[in-house]
Amino acid sequence: MRKVVAYRMTEATQTIPHFRMVKEIVIDDLLALRKEINQELQEGKVSLNDLLVKATAAALMENPKLNIQVIDSEIHQFSHADIAVVIAVENGLMTPVIRQADMKSVVDVAIETRDFAARAAKGKLKMSEIEGGSFSISNIGHYSIDQFDAIINPPQAAILAIAGATKKPVVKRGEVSIATVLKVCLSLDHRALDGRDGAIFLDSLAEVIRNPERLLAKQLA
Repeated sequence: MRKVVAYRMTEATQTIPHFRMVKEIVIDDLLALRKEINQELQEGKVSLNDLLVKATAAALMENPKLNIQVIDSEIHQFSHADIAVVIAVENGLMTPVIRQADMKSVVDVAIETRDFAARAAKGKLKMSEIEGGSFSISNIGHYSIDQFDAIINPPQAAILAIAGATKKPVVKRGEVSIATVLKVCLSLDHRALDGRDGAIFLDSLAEVIRNPERLLAKQLA
């Protein structure tokens, strides 16, 4: 597995012209929604990452330029957000794909992600479950990392790296207050995407996170 990871990451860094964009997003409303959802659940819990997967799916539906694969000289457009979630396992990484995340509820995403993580740890994921995908998310926020960037998973054209959330002062309506802030780093393939595409996507993602009630709808318009 380590050899496969090494080959793919070397290939990605040598063949894809990466550029990165960083944004800080206030997530207190998203955390409040998570608490509300989990209070209603009899078993199993929705994680912050599950909500971020769903928020990313919403942002991709609004910004389909990023919801692509680059194969040779062609751009392949996806009609749904097939999001690969990076999972750390012994000696490597696995990237199972939550297909049509835009069509699933947050609870459905949580159930599927837990199942992937459990089977990934045992080496029981099917090849069909880790192939494809239109976009990736790598979240190591539980390690309290302030910021990091991720290598694009070819043939995808973008990956979102999510660091740890921290309490910090922010200015809101001209006043300073303490908020929970998440720093994300978006890596993009410059062959297919430009800075404007990344900036608009990150603005869309931040807007969804600031208005998380949108994520309660199963299907994202």
